[in-house]
Amino acid sequence: MTLSEIEKARADSLAEIAVADAAAAEALRVKYIGRNGIITALIKAMKDVPKEERPAFGRAVQEWKSAAAAAIAGKSSVAAQGDRGVEADLTLPGRWFGLGVKHPLTRVMEETAEIFGRLGFSVADGPEIENRFNNFTALNTPPHHPSQDRADTFWFGDDLLLRTQTSPVQIRTMMANKPPIRVICPGRTFRRDTTDATHSANFHQIEGLYVDTLPDKPVSLADLKSVLAYFAKSMMGAGATVRFRPHFFPFTEPSVEVDFSCHLCKGAGCAVCKQSGWIEVAGAGMVDPRVFKHVGYDPEKVSGYAFGFGVERIAMIKYGIPDIRWLYENDVRFLSQLG
Repeated sequence: MTLSEIEKARADSLAEIAVADAAAAEALRVKYIGRNGIITALIKAMKDVPKEERPAFGRAVQEWKSAAAAAIAGKSSVAAQGDRGVEADLTLPGRWFGLGVKHPLTRVMEETAEIFGRLGFSVADGPEIENRFNNFTALNTPPHHPSQDRADTFWFGDDLLLRTQTSPVQIRTMMANKPPIRVICPGRTFRRDTTDATHSANFHQIEGLYVDTLPDKPVSLADLKSVLAYFAKSMMGAGATVRFRPHFFPFTEPSVEVDFSCHLCKGAGCAVCKQSGWIEVAGAGMVDPRVFKHVGYDPEKVSGYAFGFGVERIAMIKYGIPDIRWLYENDVRFLSQLG
């Protein structure tokens, strides 16, 4: 076959492929570039072409093969799209792929900010890298406390650390402002915990603080209970209630653990609440006078309460998530269930 004959055969084959459907295109692939195809036979016959004509002959055959293969592949691609209902008819509306959904942690933090916003709380923020004073000393945590150990906290030298709680934001807020102060402090925190179903080295907290002046506007434990009861009903449902149990925290006195009634069993007892009817949610209490002294407040002239809870804890309870690790795996199948 001469070069002019190859050029004509190439044009004829491409025209034949252009009008073929998907089934015919496969047959043409076999006809031209299959094991026993026309182009394949020409490649095998190159050894019989005169040496001086062989380069031009080889280029022409290879160009024909490439063009035929590309044309056939294009037919296959359009056929595959047609099978999926895409581009088979350009007059059809586009396929809806759906919108993403907010992560459950984002949902809880935004909903919490909205709930406390109704009560006059604003959102305060602070750095994730803190100093020892803001994270421990000002919060009345003694140097020998286990939380200051390098086995529990991520330290950068002797003074800087990854904050272990969002309470340092409360300290910064009080040092920068005079009462009244009413803020919540959402954010990431870090502790040297071994990751399992209920623990993570990187988690989120939301802490709250209300401080006002004495004797005109005293802040009491009753105020704290009413605020947390309102939050429980707003977040978990109208039937939710709270209870306080005595506890100890260095930065509050008196201190309490806060439980919400189980929103699933309504207090009857189930696997989620371990048959108790209650779920431990938060720590809280009246701000310790020594904390006020650290930030430059006169404890004889102010009073206030503080509280804090884990965002992951609330999300796991609210959405029935049994393993905290699910919140960080970015599995779209899991997240879409909460849409």
